[in-house]
Order: sequence, then structure tokens, then C-alpha cells
Amino acid sequence: MAKVLEQHEQPSAKGGIPYWVKIVTVFFLGWVALYATRTILNPIMGDIQSEFGLSNSQLGLIMSIFFLGYAGLNIPSGILGDKIGKKRVLVPGVILFGVFAAVTGMMPSFFLFMTTWLMVGIFQGFFYGPSYGLSSEAIPKHRITLGSAIINSGMAFGTSIGYYISSYSVHEFGMSWRSPFFIIAIPVVLIGLAMWWVIKEKPKSKAEKAAENNGEKLKLGELFKNKNLIAAYITIFSAIYAFFVVITWIPFYLEQERGITGGSVAFVSSLVPWAAIPGSILFSWIADKMGKRKPVLLVMMPLSIIALVSIVFFDNMGVLYAALIGYGIFGKISTNPVLVAVIADNAPKHAYSTSFGVYNFIGMCGSILAPYITGFLTDVTGSLNTGFYFAGALLLVGTVAVMFIDENNRPNVEGAK
Repeated sequence: MAKVLEQHEQPSAKGGIPYWVKIVTVFFLGWVALYATRTILNPIMGDIQSEFGLSNSQLGLIMSIFFLGYAGLNIPSGILGDKIGKKRVLVPGVILFGVFAAVTGMMPSFFLFMTTWLMVGIFQGFFYGPSYGLSSEAIPKHRITLGSAIINSGMAFGTSIGYYISSYSVHEFGMSWRSPFFIIAIPVVLIGLAMWWVIKEKPKSKAEKAAENNGEKLKLGELFKNKNLIAAYITIFSAIYAFFVVITWIPFYLEQERGITGGSVAFVSSLVPWAAIPGSILFSWIADKMGKRKPVLLVMMPLSIIALVSIVFFDNMGVLYAALIGYGIFGKISTNPVLVAVIADNAPKHAYSTSFGVYNFIGMCGSILAPYITGFLTDVTGSLNTGFYFAGALLLVGTVAVMFIDENNRPNVEGAK
């Protein structure tokens, strides 16, 4: 298997593109597809609320149910990817969540809407573990953090694209709030087909599988015996919780609290993902250059707390813009590739797909809780600000967890014992 991947890493005799570059490109597009599909919902939350007569808690529940399906499939899809082949799990998942996105737009009742939206989340859950398993195997070790950052920047592009699709099609062009679901489905399916063409995975033979890890099977409990992995799990949970408070509620917040409407909502909301692109690549490059992740995270996490709280604390538009840009630079999209490198440094090599599935499952539990809890706190306190402050408190917990990472004991890093 290693020899096959090494061959793919090299340009072809005709001067072709290295395999790992193709993998980075196609998984970048995968994240574009995932996040564009998710965020088409956010600018039209008010329209959906009016259509079905929902409370703020019920409105938040839409995304919570979605992420319940997404997170719930992360570990099973990771295990299945390690068993039958990552490509066989990943590609059908991408195509099917595109199909169900279109189906969701057709649903006449809130129950049916929630059911099909849940299916979109379930099939998106097939992506994370297998994709990072494949990329971690294909990307050269000295490029792992930077390669992950480029892949992760697809989240930023997708988030912004989703905002723009909904804001312009519905609020500028007067189309039905259902139209974004149909619009996004077509490119998603095409991206799934592109993955089928690009990914060249040779499933391991029974003999190869038996030889891995001295013939011992991975037990999930073993992942929780490594304190570096535990610290990464806690940190990603807090980071993802805060991130989904922002991307789920910021369009609604801008309309209700700041009086920003139409296409301007997409522009202002997109400050976060666009700022994350240079931030993600810069901090990932620094982490690769240093060969360490902890110092970088200890700079990013506190600054992300300040930026997040500043979004709602100051009643000033200039500060709002600066805070959104600051959160983009230091927040979840930028910290995720650094945390991915922590997992790659410490996870059992023969079970990368499963290890990344567990990592993302725990992190995405934050995405399940964030939309509903924020809506609930808004209903109880009468202010959306409370939800942002609570997210800031969780980021503080994540910062403390980073302090416990021991970079002198990383099994997959030469010289760190």
C-alpha cells in the first residue's frame, strides 16, 4: 500500500500532477460541497420560521438534528472505511447528500423537511473519516499541516458560497426559499463523481490487514488512553461549538439585531470564512515550520475568544467587522488543520480513518448542541448575546485542554518519545 501511494505522490512520466495534489484538490471541493449545502439554510432561517411557524428553539433544532445525523455516522463510516475501503464509503455519501438536498427543498411539512434534512446530515457523515484517512496517507509528512489547511479552506469557500446562494436567490432575486436546495444539489453530485474518478485507492488484502499492528485490532478505548488525543478532542469540541454558533446564527443576528438585510447579510457573514483562508494557511505553515502544534494553538485559542465575544459585546459596526475578521483568522477553520496534525502525530497509523472519525464525532457533538442551545438561551434570556458568551466560555475550556498536550511524546513523529 505504501509503495502504491509513493508512486501516486510523484508526477507521471508525462509531467502530470502528483497524486497528493489531486487528493488535496478534490477534498477541498468536498468541503466546499459540505459547507455550501449546510449554509444555504442560514440566510433563509427567517423564511423557514415564517413558513412553518417555529420558535427560536425549533429553528435551532433544524441544524441540531442535521448534525446529529452527521456526527452519528462519523465513527461508523470511519470504521467501515478502514474495513472495505475509504473510497467505497466516501463517494456514495457525497452523491447521496446532494440528492437529498434537492429532496429537502420539496418537502411540504416541517416533519418531512426535518426528516430529509437529517438524511443530508447522515450522508455527509460518510465524508470526514475516510477523506482524512486518504489525505493523511497521500500527503507527504512535511506537507501534512499545510495540505490539511488547503483542504480545510474549502469550508471557508463553501460557507460563503452557501450564504450567497441563499441571500441572492431568495432575498435579491425573489425566488422561493426552497430554490437554494435545488441549486446546490447539482454541483454536489458532480463533485462526488469527480472524487470517484480522482481517488485511486487499492484496498488492503487480508494478509496486509492481518499484519498491521502485529495482528491486533484497534479498540476504540485505546484512543482515549493518549492524553494528546484527549486534549485534541476537548479542543475541537469547544472550537466547533463556537464556530456553529457563529455560522448558524450570525445571519439571523445581523438581520434581527443590526438591521442588515439582503445581499449585505451574505457579505458581512462571509467575513469569517474569507478571513479564515489566509489565517489557516499561515498558522499551518508556522506549525509545519516549527514542527510543533501546541505553541500555535496557545496563540490562536485566546485570540479567538476575544474575537467571538467582541462580535456581540460592542455596539459598533466597525468593531463587528473587525471581530468577524479576527474570528475568521483565529477560529475553528484555522485551528482545525493544526488539530488534525495533532491527531496525525498521535493516532494509530493502521486506523487513521477510525481515529479521524472519532475526532470529528466528538467535535461535531458541539455542532449538534450549538444551534439548539443558542436558540434556547435566546428564548430564555431574550438576547442572542448570551449564546455567544457561552460559546466563549467553552473556548476557554478548550484553551486549558491545549496546555496538556505533550509534544515530547508523539508516536508518529520521529525523535518525539
